[in-house]
Amino acid sequence: MVKVAIFPGQGSQAVGMGRELFEQSPEARAVFEEVDEALGEKLSTLIFEGPADALTLTANTQPALMATSLAALRALEARAGRKLAELVTHVAGHSLGEYSALAAVGALGIGDAARLLRIRGSAMQEAVAVGEGAMAAVLGLPIGAVEALAAEASGKDAVCDVANDNSDGQVVISGSAAAVGDACALAKARGAKRAMLLQVSAPFHCRLMQPAAERLAQALAGVRFMRPECPVIANVLAEPVADPGIFADLLERQVTARVRWRETMAWIAANGGDMLVEIGSGKVLTGLARRAVPGAALANISTPDDIPSFLETLEGMA
Repeated sequence: MVKVAIFPGQGSQAVGMGRELFEQSPEARAVFEEVDEALGEKLSTLIFEGPADALTLTANTQPALMATSLAALRALEARAGRKLAELVTHVAGHSLGEYSALAAVGALGIGDAARLLRIRGSAMQEAVAVGEGAMAAVLGLPIGAVEALAAEASGKDAVCDVANDNSDGQVVISGSAAAVGDACALAKARGAKRAMLLQVSAPFHCRLMQPAAERLAQALAGVRFMRPECPVIANVLAEPVADPGIFADLLERQVTARVRWRETMAWIAANGGDMLVEIGSGKVLTGLARRAVPGAALANISTPDDIPSFLETLEGMA
């Protein structure tokens, strides 16, 4: 059977996340300290104390969420006495969460992940001038219908792409502000339950992010990837990957490509997925999995108190 650890992406951050892990687990504390050292600043202080507006800056949010996920993971491994790859068969992460997933199974060092995410966040923020881009959530339409209206809203000087295919009836579009606005109007006219602009700082996962992809590619070229201890279900492929030689290319492509999360969950369901555990801040991905992988046991690990019940669940499935 397929057991998957999933790692959250942007939007799951909260001031104070990971504080209990830092205080109660030496292994978790070591992760936050490693990230602080890699970035040359006390990101951990920002994570634990805020202010929220600084934490939500993309260049901070991305390494902060990774640090929190890996801290939770190290606390779990210490309590279990086993590595993650001995507890699950696959890992996956939503957007920046893919970096957490890679680090979780030894394909990427935590320091490298922190530095890459700082560059990625800064590059994505700076790729499009403030106010020129937008993102919107379209609820209640199938992916094909959203693809069609995004294409219709795009033009010679306008971009509207599918950014996140999260689940049946939940799709996020991204691109030029005017084109995304036009696409929202089309969505409402075609029966969408809701089509609402999101409060984001840049239009992620669309063609406008090409300058960011190019900046990230330069940084990725200087990083050594290792063979993962278990396969990583890649965002841009929605299928498992274990070849370290292609991770850099996949992460570069991910910046402009859609996050194929619905298809990722479909792969897990089709291959007998019987357990998913979300490791890090929030429960967004658990909510998406509940309908997409019916019958699977679901768990979250964001505090030390979450670990014993998860391990009991695993024992009961053995």
